[in-house]
Amino acid sequence: MTAANPSADSTVNSNAYILTLSCPDRTGIVHAVSGFLLEQGGNIEEAAQFNDPGTGLFFMRVRFASASADYEALRAKLTDFAKPLDMKLRLYSTSEPMRTVIFVSKEGHCLNDLLFRWKSGLLPIDIRAIVSNHRDFYQLAASYNIPFHHLPMTRDNKAEVEAKQFEIIKQESADLVVLARYMQILSDDLCRKLAGRAINIHHSFLPSFKGARPYYQAHERGVKLIGATAHYVTADLDEGPIIEQDVARVDHSRTVEDLTAIGRDTESQVLARAVKWHSEHRVLLNGHKTVVFR
Repeated sequence: MTAANPSADSTVNSNAYILTLSCPDRTGIVHAVSGFLLEQGGNIEEAAQFNDPGTGLFFMRVRFASASADYEALRAKLTDFAKPLDMKLRLYSTSEPMRTVIFVSKEGHCLNDLLFRWKSGLLPIDIRAIVSNHRDFYQLAASYNIPFHHLPMTRDNKAEVEAKQFEIIKQESADLVVLARYMQILSDDLCRKLAGRAINIHHSFLPSFKGARPYYQAHERGVKLIGATAHYVTADLDEGPIIEQDVARVDHSRTVEDLTAIGRDTESQVLARAVKWHSEHRVLLNGHKTVVFR
């Protein structure tokens, strides 16, 4: 069993836990899990499950409360419970929000949206730092009293900068890194270090309109749908497991400025949903795909 730092769901309760699991599908798994939790004095408050016929795997997320169960003791008992079922599981306490570091470059719409939602209590995260290769948003960070780290990156100093970035992540004990329009490609090494805990957002034109000014390219081609995709970061550029997507319909009357504004709104909303679901432990990896218990 792998444990993580405590994080939060929509309701904070010092005796509330979230259990996520996956294992080969078989009869009786739900009964076994609910029976185990009952034995530990647990009261199930929310449960969702999915069995994938394609992979033969079973997935489950359970939120439960217990007035008596100790986190460390419960984790140890779950380890023994999981072995005969060939089960991979994680247990989270909901007593603290998920520690988060945000990376950003020169487009601040996603950053601004995440900060507002966090400050408004709409995201169960704790934004510990903002890292950027530009200085554009240091005042915005200061207005939220969040440390801002300006780390300019060039082709020659990329390894050095990424080492500093990862040191910040470790210092903050961050369980989540959000690339909020961070326009730098992470190295394979950093992608591996952040596997399963780094979320990226990009426009859904890919791979049609790569490179700079995608909304200008899309406008020239007369697209009718624009959208955004939030996914986990992997070494394969923009090809990690997808968490959330959305689209907006446009027509010939829209200017390139209209497309850009609509696209930015969609990116912000899609990223916010992905961050919320991840921080509530609603996203389980299923190979190159995800299972999302909304």
